[in-house]
Amino acid sequence: MAVDRFLTFGAVVVLFAVFSITAKNFFTMRNVLSLLLQTSTTTLMGIGVTFTIITAGIDLSIGSVVAFTGTVAVIAAIAGVPIWISWIIGLVVGAFCGFLNGLMITGLKLPPFIATLGMTFVVRGVALTITNANAWPAPDAFGALGNNTLFRTGPKFPGIPYPVIVMAIVAVIFHFILRKMRVGRYTYAVGSNEEAARLSGIKVGRIKIINYIICSTLAGLVGVILASRMVTSQPNSASGYELNAIASAVIGGTSLMGGVGTVGGTVIGSFIIGIMTVGLTMQGTNYFMQQIVIGVVVILAVAFDQRRNK
Repeated sequence: MAVDRFLTFGAVVVLFAVFSITAKNFFTMRNVLSLLLQTSTTTLMGIGVTFTIITAGIDLSIGSVVAFTGTVAVIAAIAGVPIWISWIIGLVVGAFCGFLNGLMITGLKLPPFIATLGMTFVVRGVALTITNANAWPAPDAFGALGNNTLFRTGPKFPGIPYPVIVMAIVAVIFHFILRKMRVGRYTYAVGSNEEAARLSGIKVGRIKIINYIICSTLAGLVGVILASRMVTSQPNSASGYELNAIASAVIGGTSLMGGVGTVGGTVIGSFIIGIMTVGLTMQGTNYFMQQIVIGVVVILAVAFDQRRNK
């Protein structure tokens, strides 16, 4: 795993160097901060989905959960709820979606793919229904989380966006949870050999539910951040976001077979995707070609993972 992380980090350095040379204005403070901001949401979702993939599961609902939680938070703010409480409401709604996913998987014994795919349609449908598929403007104060910065010194340094700071804090916290806490060790055990974990006394169902709650809570956090950045509810937003999150985890070394993965690797994987997207855009590459390149990278990452497992 140490070698894998070294290789993926090396890929980040190489990509950054290549685009710094080939794309004009890529290596500027403003563009680097913009890159961090754009990558922060993918990283947060990627960290969450890493927990589910390590248990040999998957969560396809996080894109819809992003749209739903952001919508609920905006509606709460419009209703007069204090802004910071409306953000918390978004997180709680996300956690509840994860709880339902975990309950379907452990209680009803549904495959994670089917359970979370069904949840995708349910929460997206609810978001579209309660807003009549319209974007609702939020109070101006709602935009603080997504648009304010820290350490702003003027035009030369516009400051570190709040979402980037949130991303860094979340990455540190969940790296500690996964590597140092009991729930993290149990997560690896369940993904490596579920039956052996059960026989050793681990409450497999509880661990899976916790992991799906973590995943959807972080999706809820992304929903609140995106709604805050746009200062509106966007029930149609975040379509396909789950694919970028899964891709970042896989590129970062998380095995789809379960039992293998790290938060640090996922962070690196999300930055590989972010650097390629921003760099190719600045080079004038169209969106469709960007998707082809990212798709090829994901295929190569999975092929490497399969070869390593063999």
